[in-house]
Amino acid sequence: MGSGSISRGFRGEFRQWQIIPGTCEASPVMANQFSIFISREGGSKKYASVLAPGQHEGLGKVGDPGISSWGWNLDGQHSTYHALFPRAWTVYDGEPDPELKVSCRQISPFIPHNYRDSSLPTAVFVYTLVNTGRERAKVSLLFTWANSIGGVSHLSGDHVNEPFIGEDGVFGVNLHHKSAKGNSPVTFSIAACETQNVSVTVLPSFGLSEGSCITAKDMWDKMVQDGQFDRDNFSSGPSMPSSPGETLCAAVAASAWVEPHGKCTITFSLSWSSPKVKFLKGFSYHRRYTKFYGTSEKAAQTLAHDALTNYKRWEEEIEKWQRPILMDERLPEWYKFTLFNELYFLVAGGTIWIDSCLVDKKRPNDQDELARIKNDVIKSTETKVSGRGEEVSRAMTTTTLNDFAGVEFDDDENSTSSSHVSEEELMVPLKRGYTDRSYQTYEVLDLGNTEEDVGRFLYLEGVEYVMWCTYDVHFYASFALLELFPKIELNIQRDFAKAVLSEDGRNVKFLADGTYGIRKVRGAVPHDLGTHDPWNEMNAYNIHDTSRWKDLNSKFVLQVYRDFAATRDTSFGVDVWPSVRAAIEYLEQFDRDGDGVIENDGFPDQTYDTWTVHGISAYCGCLWVAALQAASAMAHELGDRDFAETCKSKFLKAKPVLEAKLWNGSYFNYDSGSSSNSNSIQADQLAGQWYTASSGLPPLFDDFKIKSALRKIYDFNVMKIRGGRMGAVNGMHPNGKVDETCMQSREIWTGVTYAVAATMILAGMEEEAFKTAEGIFLAGWSEEGFGYWFQTPEAWSMDGNFRSLVYMRPLSIWGMQWALSLPKSILKAPKINVMDRIHVSASNTKFFHHETGVRRMATKAKCFGDSALNCAF
Repeated sequence: MGSGSISRGFRGEFRQWQIIPGTCEASPVMANQFSIFISREGGSKKYASVLAPGQHEGLGKVGDPGISSWGWNLDGQHSTYHALFPRAWTVYDGEPDPELKVSCRQISPFIPHNYRDSSLPTAVFVYTLVNTGRERAKVSLLFTWANSIGGVSHLSGDHVNEPFIGEDGVFGVNLHHKSAKGNSPVTFSIAACETQNVSVTVLPSFGLSEGSCITAKDMWDKMVQDGQFDRDNFSSGPSMPSSPGETLCAAVAASAWVEPHGKCTITFSLSWSSPKVKFLKGFSYHRRYTKFYGTSEKAAQTLAHDALTNYKRWEEEIEKWQRPILMDERLPEWYKFTLFNELYFLVAGGTIWIDSCLVDKKRPNDQDELARIKNDVIKSTETKVSGRGEEVSRAMTTTTLNDFAGVEFDDDENSTSSSHVSEEELMVPLKRGYTDRSYQTYEVLDLGNTEEDVGRFLYLEGVEYVMWCTYDVHFYASFALLELFPKIELNIQRDFAKAVLSEDGRNVKFLADGTYGIRKVRGAVPHDLGTHDPWNEMNAYNIHDTSRWKDLNSKFVLQVYRDFAATRDTSFGVDVWPSVRAAIEYLEQFDRDGDGVIENDGFPDQTYDTWTVHGISAYCGCLWVAALQAASAMAHELGDRDFAETCKSKFLKAKPVLEAKLWNGSYFNYDSGSSSNSNSIQADQLAGQWYTASSGLPPLFDDFKIKSALRKIYDFNVMKIRGGRMGAVNGMHPNGKVDETCMQSREIWTGVTYAVAATMILAGMEEEAFKTAEGIFLAGWSEEGFGYWFQTPEAWSMDGNFRSLVYMRPLSIWGMQWALSLPKSILKAPKINVMDRIHVSASNTKFFHHETGVRRMATKAKCFGDSALNCAF
């Protein structure tokens, strides 16, 4: 996770290269293959084949010195592929030798709650050979690898290969890759483990063209003839650097005799080291794995060794994690493997995991200037909360830049000035002389307790939508992280909590209507953490002004409360609490008629960003009411009783208004407007109730209303679409016709379908839930479906056309698992309704209408007055 990724297709091809942040090279590098060479005792039977079943376009040309000269002759009729992420199995049953059964088990160290090994860029391939014949068989397996990361640097030249002999019988080749366009270099290591029965040899370098010293054809012919390479190759030293246009490859061969009716195991590993993450702007960072392996190019070799010596332990941990779910007879078989396989996105979804202790800072050239800046006294408004020796208040403080880790200043002359932002309002340190600049960097990394620090984590919305940690989508996907890597989830929430209290006043043009606004408004939850300078330059999304979106702030409050309720992490709660308050107060401005419910503004101002909403909406209104309840409950538990009362008062006012405006006796109308789709049945209308139930809070509505709405969604949005075999369509008219208002209303969103299914489980409708979610499996994962394996798209239409492959939201299937096995912290919550424990005084029925929300918080010295924050546990 987060160290760059390479995906492997079901036919054995290595593809979807994501070594460079934000860049996905989808095409496979076909020189990267496993091949097999078999000779029976007596020499009467010989076989040689690349272990890549099926036809491959452009390969198999006669007389080609490149990989076309290899044996691409496996038809695959007796080969099967199985996947249960993070492992996969390919079985070659009698191919190419009818009397040899070959299986390859592929293992990656994706291990829940293991924040060390899960960050390692490595994989292991365990081959098991079973000889069913009556003659001994000499079997050689060959692992070939091109010195490439795909894309333009494939032929950029200056790449070097180098053989190595490691400890514990680990032999292999290091491939040092000099990336193009100034990107960080990468070192690959391919290796095999030599044992008493297995001999390992290498060919450090060969080429794919006629002019190569050793061609791919020469290499193949050598393996056909001898089944191994010369042992002298280990002392050959580094190769000559490759020339531009030349592909430099390496090979590792492992050979063994397999007795009649005997069995043998051969293991290979692939590792790589790309220690630095470099974005187009801003910081460079060191990846998480460097905390344990350092930044040297030799790390790849060490990783290859450790993978070969540790993979059995990894498998034990993976099996221990997966076994209870796989053995649960209540769960459909399709659900079990879809649940695990959707997790591929946490590796292949463009993830970046950095070690916060190793930040590569930009520094001013003038050392005297650097010293002066560091010692400048700076005014800033800080949030200080109890729980770790901090005082509960927000107050003006003076400090120096020496007190801030990882601060970087942008001297871009194109930044626009912003006279309306005063020094007293700044929530972040500013360099002297730049107090009138609109771009405000802020403290990206809070090292805290380094023993507990798990770094910072980013993942893309999708490989086609290159934005880091898109928050409206994270709302759905985050159940996977909370369940499996909760410390990562809490750190993502901390990053967004800091972002809520920051502002970036540079002008941005919004593409939907051509208007201009500022990039990041204080108090608004950002849509994403950016693209080219994540954490510092947020909101790469610029179609709409997301500071006017009505779902982001509610989603922040709901996620924070769910995470707080699940982990009972007091320090997390107090860390993010000021941002929760700010998020609620900011959103209140959109209740323009004072009825307690926020209104949408007649444009697509939420995650459905082509689907216009008018007035009060089921989606955003339900999220808002749920957020008020969550904020009230969290305030109560943290001891902020005034705010608990305020939010409860608002909740009690808003809930009946929402029901009166939208409940039609069967479900909640899409919105309170008068458009042709205002009474549409939206699949996602109970998103707020989903989180409410997932967090152990009291239901938002009467049970019969929740079940009635879910039944309507099931009967119309699910079952009227190909008999329930495609998932839930987003919008459906009550006459049974799909809502064709826009592209998104008629789409089936994979992640939303899983979320609807999770809501059904929490409402006691498990049969309907699994039938609903099964549609995504049938369309996306089954053999009869559209073939979206390990690249689940955001959406598809009823004819199977897709939008945005390899997308974040389908991780919400883990919301179903969360619903099926709520954590003890939620199940064992006090039986007394938390809302009943909050007393609303007569003096606390107002809701800050006399103030300007978060702007008031920014300029006022103490947002909590004189009260202290006492955690009520």
